[in-house]
Amino acid sequence: MSEMSPDAKALDAYSRTVMRVTQAVLPSVAAVDVRVRQARGAGSASVITADRHLLTSAHVVDGATEVSLAFSDGTSAPAHVVGSDPLSDLAVLWADGPTPPPVTLGDAASLQVGQLVVALGNPLGLAGSVTAGIVSGLGRSLPTRSGRVIDEVIQTDAALNPGNSGGVLADSAARMVGVNTAVAGFGLGLAVPINANTLAIIEALRTTGRVRRAWLGIAGAKVPLSPAAASRVGSDAGMQIVSVIAGSPASASGARVGDIVLSLDGVPILTPTDVQRAMVEGAIGRRMEMTVWRNGALVDVVVEPEELQ
Repeated sequence: MSEMSPDAKALDAYSRTVMRVTQAVLPSVAAVDVRVRQARGAGSASVITADRHLLTSAHVVDGATEVSLAFSDGTSAPAHVVGSDPLSDLAVLWADGPTPPPVTLGDAASLQVGQLVVALGNPLGLAGSVTAGIVSGLGRSLPTRSGRVIDEVIQTDAALNPGNSGGVLADSAARMVGVNTAVAGFGLGLAVPINANTLAIIEALRTTGRVRRAWLGIAGAKVPLSPAAASRVGSDAGMQIVSVIAGSPASASGARVGDIVLSLDGVPILTPTDVQRAMVEGAIGRRMEMTVWRNGALVDVVVEPEELQ
């Protein structure tokens, strides 16, 4: 008998890993059938709690009037949307019937480029869909339909189709590290990460049905500072305000178009995403110091974010 080549051994180890992840995760992934007015939609969802909560993409259940689930073991159940957050593209469902055990949640913060990942979905009409690949990029940004941006998106070369949206991106230990989304186009693998921020969003959706966020009312872009300014403020860039919404908290504080925001509540600001990241529930109604570079001088502006409606 000839000895197995190193390439064959590696392929066999790769196959065993993918098979093990599939066997552990796929039973907990449901096909989601959605009725929206006179139309129908579809996607995937994963069981995340023992008391029948499931996680999916917000765009999968957008406008849903009826939701039903089907698992690979043949069981099915109606479900309803507990909470949906288009700004993170996450939604939590509750099944009106028994569900398989929940998936194990991991932490996308521990992922590394080149790491093996497996994308699992359950498109209607198929007994599960599995693609495998590697993490090809981290820290990507994905615009949502609301116009806001989802941070820290995971990019993989595991191809997806629309029926996989809402499914699981798992690591080699069969832990869920992302929620797959196919909104970027066929074949491009993107996933909303499972991390401390999204776990807080999921918990808020599960318990209260909504996510509260703060709002300032400014828009801007990253700009470089002149060498002289950079030496004074200790940073070579900031976010220049290009618009201030009338009647907004930023407008009330005296923020001006042309101001270059350097920090907010003591945290350095370089991009609009940095501002967005600071607009959490705890910022609502709290006075915060925003340091800006204005007409060659450092100016402290006190802002009080309001709840985003």
